[in-house]
Amino acid sequence: MIVATPYEDLLDEIMTDGAEKGDRTGTGTKSVFGRMLRYDMADGFPLLTTKRVAFRLIVSELLWFLSGSSNIKPLVEQDNHIWTEWPLKSYLHKMGRPISDTQSDEWKAELKAFEHKIVHEEGFAEQYGNLGEVYGKQWRSWPTKNGGHVDQITKVIDEIKQNPNSRRLLVSAWNVEFIDEAELPPCHLMFQFYVANGKLSLMMTQRSSDMFLGVPFNIASYSLLLLMVAQQCDYEPGEFIWSSGDTHIYTFHFDQVREQLSREARPYPELEFTRKPDSIFDYTKDDFKVVGYEPHERISAPVAV
Repeated sequence: MIVATPYEDLLDEIMTDGAEKGDRTGTGTKSVFGRMLRYDMADGFPLLTTKRVAFRLIVSELLWFLSGSSNIKPLVEQDNHIWTEWPLKSYLHKMGRPISDTQSDEWKAELKAFEHKIVHEEGFAEQYGNLGEVYGKQWRSWPTKNGGHVDQITKVIDEIKQNPNSRRLLVSAWNVEFIDEAELPPCHLMFQFYVANGKLSLMMTQRSSDMFLGVPFNIASYSLLLLMVAQQCDYEPGEFIWSSGDTHIYTFHFDQVREQLSREARPYPELEFTRKPDSIFDYTKDDFKVVGYEPHERISAPVAV
């Protein structure tokens, strides 16, 4: 069986032809601009096989987005640490003890202590655990000029059901007024649904794409969202289309990328639902089952904060 490798092919292109660029974190990247990957859900669930990707973290993060929360406490309580470093960095600056080396033992000790306070110290998460105007907040509670809010997720699902031919089946996380109030402005900033021939497809647009660490999560997360909305709206899933602006590999991920590219891709697994919840907001981690996932071993790498 020939296994398609669109993600790995793009990694190879960036390593070979990418422009060397500086970046906000001071790490440095190789980068290309304007790329697209397509995944037909009939070919399996696109959870990468050239390295193990933690599906449980993808699920807990997506359900957190859908809940409308912008506080890391629910994630930390589920042993999901992927969003902790940004509020920690902000907290340390407020306390007058910033740490520049996020790979140091000092940073790791602060991270552990910070998360302990987030979970166990009353009021701490409310004061220091918020990420600001990020995904869940904008998806579920977009502020309006009259002081109200728009639940974009509910609205788009209702529209898919009532007017599937609409060209306005989209959700935005890029709220210009509040960009500077987010610990990390949204990277995957907009997604759009499309109905044709009894199938529901989804395209996500990403302004900034960390190809080694972030994008494997993004591809699987939005593919999962597509499958969930398709189930809720009684459509067959079609394609997930990933589109990206600044598409980059950080310099301190080069060795990990070379290791990943040396591995042979394997067939994608299947994603099965154990039930159909009453609404998009009623899913739990136990509602999903990944079948036939046989990836290569995990590859560790630092996060550019």
